[in-house]
Amino acid sequence: MDNSPHKLFKKSQAALEFLTTYGWAFLVILIMIGTLAYFGILNPSKILPNRCNFGAEFQCLDYQISATAGTFKVRLKNNVGEAIQISSLTLGSEGTTVYSCSTPQSVPITMNSGQINELLWSNCNSGPAGFVAGEKGKVLVTTTYNTVASGTSYARQVKGEVFSSVV
Repeated sequence: MDNSPHKLFKKSQAALEFLTTYGWAFLVILIMIGTLAYFGILNPSKILPNRCNFGAEFQCLDYQISATAGTFKVRLKNNVGEAIQISSLTLGSEGTTVYSCSTPQSVPITMNSGQINELLWSNCNSGPAGFVAGEKGKVLVTTTYNTVASGTSYARQVKGEVFSSVV
């Protein structure tokens, strides 16, 4: 068995070249991923579709988050099956500064079964809440309602969300 210094030197040189080649390849991959992330190509929220979810009680027909006008609009249909009275509507977001607007209209709002009502919030703090035109934003809506027949003692709460491109 030949364990001469030349043979060991050749083995260590081959190992070093192997590791160096893979090190450079790994560095190039990291630079490519960093570049893609910097330019927003790896931002999954740009790929996700717009959506509006409110549970079975309300059907969301249309929605808009506007940073330029400082408004939030949503059109809801009463799917409860009987007349309801909405006693409160609260907006929120997942950011550090909570998305808030002035109350859309005088509450309580009465909606008959199957009725469609458009709600418009104004004076929204879009900028501080992180909503930028051209980006996606998520608004959380909490609706407290009761059926007209049961009265306010039997209030129910529905949490919905609107994930949409901000205009």
